[in-house]
Amino acid sequence: MRAMDLIDTHCHIDVEEFDPDRDSVLAAARAAGVNRMVVPAVEQSTWDGLLDLCQREPGLYPTLGLHPVYLDHHTARDLETLREKVRTTPIVAVGEIGLDFFIENPRRERQLELLEIQLDIAARAQLPVILHVRKAHDQILAALRKHPVCGGIAHAFNGSLQQAAQYIDLGFKLGFGGMLTYERSTRLRNLARELPLEALVLETDAPDLTVASHHGERNSPEYLPECLHALAAVRDDDPEAIARATTANAMEVLRLGAAA
Repeated sequence: MRAMDLIDTHCHIDVEEFDPDRDSVLAAARAAGVNRMVVPAVEQSTWDGLLDLCQREPGLYPTLGLHPVYLDHHTARDLETLREKVRTTPIVAVGEIGLDFFIENPRRERQLELLEIQLDIAARAQLPVILHVRKAHDQILAALRKHPVCGGIAHAFNGSLQQAAQYIDLGFKLGFGGMLTYERSTRLRNLARELPLEALVLETDAPDLTVASHHGERNSPEYLPECLHALAAVRDDDPEAIARATTANAMEVLRLGAAA
């Protein structure tokens, strides 16, 4: 089958899990048609290495942010560094940022404060955001209304149709990936079927959330076509049409046409 032009909108290709074979992983992904990957940061200590990788490798687009799960790793100085980086460094979004109320002892107020500061940084820089959201969609949506940004992507979306509509109204696309390939993901598949195609983008979240055919293994951007075909199957649509639409959606929300 001819490879399609796909964008993995959430791929942590910079992390140490890929250190032994990153070059071959990237080559395999490109051979599968995954020519562009958005690489979100999670903490300040990784930013320089991530930026260096994206500068060296064609088709990798960096985002910088402070992930809510790693609260103990973040300092006020990191936020000042982020403010400086968005002014001086070519990035495509602020992220991965958000709220995670699923984890033990989530310290909700601290997470929310961190999110709101980063939303304001993104707004001032006129950058979209990459959102991590677990058990907190209503709180995130309230924060976005209070601190509006120029859209972004709700990564690994698993909210309701009503919440999806609110994200879409705020200029967001919704990310779908490996969980769509599991037959047991009935609710998620129904959601992917019902949402407007113009709101959807594809992602792997590699090395996490791998596809069913590689269950228990490290995820890879090479597997993004499996996510594409799962989305096409649940929507009863042509995979090439889905590929064109999701790629165009990613380029629109992250303004990758100008960055390419």
